[in-house]
Amino acid sequence: MLIGYSMPLEIDILALKNKDEDAFRVLIDTFGKSIFNLCLGIVPIAEDAEDISQEVFIEAFKSIHTFREGAHIKTWLYRIAINKCYDHLKWTKRKKRYALLQPLFNKDEEPIEIPSNFQHPGIVLENKEHAKVLYAAMESLPENQNTAFVLYEMQGMNYKEISETMSVSVSSVEALLFRARAALRKKLHTYYYNNTSFKK
Repeated sequence: MLIGYSMPLEIDILALKNKDEDAFRVLIDTFGKSIFNLCLGIVPIAEDAEDISQEVFIEAFKSIHTFREGAHIKTWLYRIAINKCYDHLKWTKRKKRYALLQPLFNKDEEPIEIPSNFQHPGIVLENKEHAKVLYAAMESLPENQNTAFVLYEMQGMNYKEISETMSVSVSSVEALLFRARAALRKKLHTYYYNNTSFKK
């Protein structure tokens, strides 16, 4: 797993563009942990999230020449990570590999599906079943709503940072979060209402 230093290190953009290996080590040391956590928020399987995190920095190494001066390197890396995560979800067609829990909604809505190989080291054992349900509900959201929710609730980013990362307005971020929360409340209420094992 990628581990970041507790103290921020100076990022030398010129050295990065010159493919300096030491500069890339500093980049990984500085942002490795946060990129891994972001990937884990979208792809809640530790091994997959770690692989994607590695791909993010490989892609960064290859495409650092496209980084614009004056932009934020963290925002740039987050965009790469988000795209990599959703590419991974589409490519693997994960929903086809998941065991269907049960029809939870009406015919116009998709049921929540939970990955049998759900792994998230940040979730304590007694909360893992609830976390699986939450992540399954999150995955059923539209990509932009899920991304905004992960960045705000799990990465602790503010509206302005999210707007820069997603290339949308602050008001759009507010709307995305509002819709994501409303959808999650509805999906989770329906799930827990129908699942007697969570009524104890």
